[in-house]
Amino acid sequence: MKIYNIVFSPTGGTKKVSDIVSKELSQDIEEINLADMNMLEYALNGELAIISMPSYGGRAPKIAFERLKQIKGNGIKTIVIAVYGNRAYEDTLLEMYDVAQSNDFDVIGAIAAIAEHSIVRMYAANRPDFDDEIQLKNFAHKIVEKLNSHVDTKPNIPGNRPYKNFKGIGLIPKTNKKCNNCRICAKNCPVGAINTDDVSKIDATKCISCMRCVSICPRSAKKINKLITFLAGLAIRKECIVRKENELYL
Repeated sequence: MKIYNIVFSPTGGTKKVSDIVSKELSQDIEEINLADMNMLEYALNGELAIISMPSYGGRAPKIAFERLKQIKGNGIKTIVIAVYGNRAYEDTLLEMYDVAQSNDFDVIGAIAAIAEHSIVRMYAANRPDFDDEIQLKNFAHKIVEKLNSHVDTKPNIPGNRPYKNFKGIGLIPKTNKKCNNCRICAKNCPVGAINTDDVSKIDATKCISCMRCVSICPRSAKKINKLITFLAGLAIRKECIVRKENELYL
């Protein structure tokens, strides 16, 4: 079965989830990276598409949807996956369903999955873990069962329309003295927010607080202020302290 693995994963957690599901379904996988600023237009021709995005404050990143709209679904059967850091995914999954459907993807299922929080990394640390992998592989088998049954029903996905208002996270990484201006962060920023001549300059109007620059810097030169991170963790502690499980909607 030919699968398109369409993923927006700045820090890698969302990709880990999507890889577990896609590789359990098939070995014939073509990846489309929505975090690539130079992403080309696509017209799909296969059996299944998996669209995976992170949840930022209960919504998916706007830029991920803009790039998804460069892909013509051509009616392909599709699974949408929202990945969040153990707080809540709120309207993310429903919004993904709506945008995919409007772009000619035939969404037959949805997954809400957990990965390590991209900012407060103590929450959902090292997830997806072994138990998550077992659960996600089981979801993949149930997806195959639905595909083989030819039952054409839509998943009942939780969320609200209109979607919750999202004003941005507003946490802009700072550059410390370890930086040698190698420009790896600037070359890999999914929204082009980092100045290529001076990587200490980040355009706050473009930055989506995805933390890719923090995660890929080989010298750990990009950081969020420790006090701000601590306060952010404290603010969401009540919602994050209890382990949440992955969810499947078919």
